[in-house]
Amino acid sequence: MATSLVPVISQAPSATDPAVYAEYESKWATYPTDVQGWLERARDVASILSVDAAAREKANKSPRAEVALLKHSGLLKVLGPRNYGGGGQPWSVGYKVIREVAKGDGSIGMLLGYHLLWSRTAHVVGNDEQAERFQKLIIENNYYVGGAVNPRDNDLKITYDDANITYNGFKNFTTGAAVSDLIVLEGAIHDRPEEHIFAIVPTAQAGIQFHYNWDNVGLRLTESGSAKIEGISAPWADALGWDVATKKPDPAVLGIAFPALLLPTIQLVFSNFYLGIALGALDFAKKYTTTNTRAWPYGGDNKDKATDEFYILSTYGNFFAHLRAAEALTDQAGAEADRIYGKYQDNRAAFPLEERGEWAELVASVKVVTTDVGLRVTAGVFEVTGSRATASKVGLDRFWRDIRTHTLHDPVAYKNRELGRYVLLGEHPEPTWYT
Repeated sequence: MATSLVPVISQAPSATDPAVYAEYESKWATYPTDVQGWLERARDVASILSVDAAAREKANKSPRAEVALLKHSGLLKVLGPRNYGGGGQPWSVGYKVIREVAKGDGSIGMLLGYHLLWSRTAHVVGNDEQAERFQKLIIENNYYVGGAVNPRDNDLKITYDDANITYNGFKNFTTGAAVSDLIVLEGAIHDRPEEHIFAIVPTAQAGIQFHYNWDNVGLRLTESGSAKIEGISAPWADALGWDVATKKPDPAVLGIAFPALLLPTIQLVFSNFYLGIALGALDFAKKYTTTNTRAWPYGGDNKDKATDEFYILSTYGNFFAHLRAAEALTDQAGAEADRIYGKYQDNRAAFPLEERGEWAELVASVKVVTTDVGLRVTAGVFEVTGSRATASKVGLDRFWRDIRTHTLHDPVAYKNRELGRYVLLGEHPEPTWYT
């Protein structure tokens, strides 16, 4: 694929200034070499972001600086192969890194999560040559990857000739794409709508027009607004999983169960930043309660300090227990991701659909639990911080707004129903865009 970039014609809004984090480019010039090092790097990023997270999300500027910070940290490369300068870590570490960053800033944890998924797309739906080529491109250039793949919208339409495929259409949601270097496109061939093609193209092209209209209650720094795609072409060699000679899906790549891993992989991305946001809310509230919350003087069993009150101790203990359980379940699903990718990445044809179904149901369980406990904790922390914690300057509300916004991505009620069919009828979900 061509790597030269051309100017974008869309007018971007005001953006955060990457210069504010410039010092970390040299400070983090050496990347971590082991799991604990990567997790510590993610915690450092979260700590930096948490300082002014409330003010930044209120300003709602395009997150150019925040993406630059991710680039400086090396976290964009955590899953990349070491021979190209990546971290060489498995998905379980990638998931934990997402979670750690989300503790400090849910929006940036989400941006990191989507990037890690899109940067590995060719490993799931592409052939070996494409997977290797795109990893080299992404990791060596430290590119941030966004996507325009929202399946709730009509598919982008693909026309083609002997040399290229060309995308045209509109997407309501394009998380991270407006601040990306590369963008994943997905569409259906105009005369064969049952056939879909993923491709990765440079973002800065005149035919990719971002509308910069993401102004929602939560996850405000994710640049998840809409985009118009006009006349964006890629060579057939970049059509992930397609045979260049026949102009048809390669059955050895797309005619097997392995590509269906893409959906549970990203669903587990979602759950990890939900969990990170909830853990961040609990930690934020804990600091507030121990320094600002006043004891209630009319309870009949009055205490001098809020931290001695029974209901506050009980509530924090209950939240902590449920979050611990959610973490254990989430880590179990992450470990299963490592097992599946480790066993079948180099022997994809051997991957059985039944194993995909079992992992999908484990991931669905995680989605249900992290949604339920995340909403409960991020709303409930106000009960143990007090009325002054609702002040806009405190920013405690951002945690609930972030989780509430993304947990509507696909209704968790359908995950409950899916799990009910699994429990009662022994059914695995049919692979779709959401299961």
